[in-house]
Amino acid sequence: MRKIALLIFGFALILTGCQEDKGYYLSGTIDGIEDGKKVYISERDETTSSLKPVDTAVIKDGKFEIDLEDPDQPGLSFLRFEGVNGNVVFITENQKISFDIDKDSIRNTKISGGKENKALAEYLDHLKELNQRMVDMQKEMRQAAMEKDTAKLNSLREAQAEIRDNDKNYKEELFNRNKDSYVSVMLLMDMLNMRSHSSPEVREMYSEISERLKETPLAKTLKETLDNNLAAEVGSKAPAFTAPTPDGEQLSLEDNLGKVTVVDFWAAWCKPCRVENPNLVRTYNKYKDQGLNIISVSLDRPGQKDKWLKAIEEDNLEQWKHVSNLKFWNEPVAKQYRVNAIPATFVLDENGIIVAKNLRGDALSNKIGELLQ
Repeated sequence: MRKIALLIFGFALILTGCQEDKGYYLSGTIDGIEDGKKVYISERDETTSSLKPVDTAVIKDGKFEIDLEDPDQPGLSFLRFEGVNGNVVFITENQKISFDIDKDSIRNTKISGGKENKALAEYLDHLKELNQRMVDMQKEMRQAAMEKDTAKLNSLREAQAEIRDNDKNYKEELFNRNKDSYVSVMLLMDMLNMRSHSSPEVREMYSEISERLKETPLAKTLKETLDNNLAAEVGSKAPAFTAPTPDGEQLSLEDNLGKVTVVDFWAAWCKPCRVENPNLVRTYNKYKDQGLNIISVSLDRPGQKDKWLKAIEEDNLEQWKHVSNLKFWNEPVAKQYRVNAIPATFVLDENGIIVAKNLRGDALSNKIGELLQ
């Protein structure tokens, strides 16, 4: 009897060992796609910013399921369906994750299972709502501008600023609730790229995330970016540069420092830059006799020098110095200053120390007035 019992126990262990691992397990229901169509699972390769295939599943009776190898760390993953445009975004985690999908509304897929994807769903819902509000407000602002309704335009600008402040506060609150979730790293990257938070602010928040998350490729990319940004942060010596003027001569920052110097990054193709240019002209005319210098660095495209020069003339920018290598986003000076969005401004004191950055309109003018006084 004892031998029989041991055999039964051993057989049970074998059966248990052969059972599928249901840790990282995907399943879903999908309406509108016929049986036999494939579901492609991919994950984002943070080193190349591309998608790499992981596995595939086949739809049967309007459903699919697949058991995957348990992940070492979280990361962004995607579901794509044969014959359907769009992806479903989710976070890889060692959990059972289920999807409720309608092929005609891929972006509204409901995902359940796991704390990572719960946080991601909350974040994506916020981004959708924010984007819709900003799109609606832009339409209203264009209409007010066409009607030359200055009062309404100013009111809308104030409302837009309030939306941005609320977005900033919401993201900080979401981050504080998810310091051990992959979403926290996504939030920090978003804050940095959208410039809603300064590099020092993001660096401080980065120090609060778990060590587990710091080992993910996205977190390492974020850390590298933060370290590089130190070269162009407030309080740092402005990176020295020499670049060609429209006449082909070489202009250096060191030889053109004033009591206050603004290094302005812009381009003829950049609409927000062109909108800001009149404010820059007013600020220059107000303070040029007190020691304000401006050096504008253009990110115009190769072979489009004519558009660069035409924009300088149209926007009355001839009064100060201009440089450009005409290399678009590969502009060497922009890379030195870690510029990934324009317009971007750096305010330098007489010693070339960065004392402020990314100010516009009255904020820029007031800061320059304060420094010159």
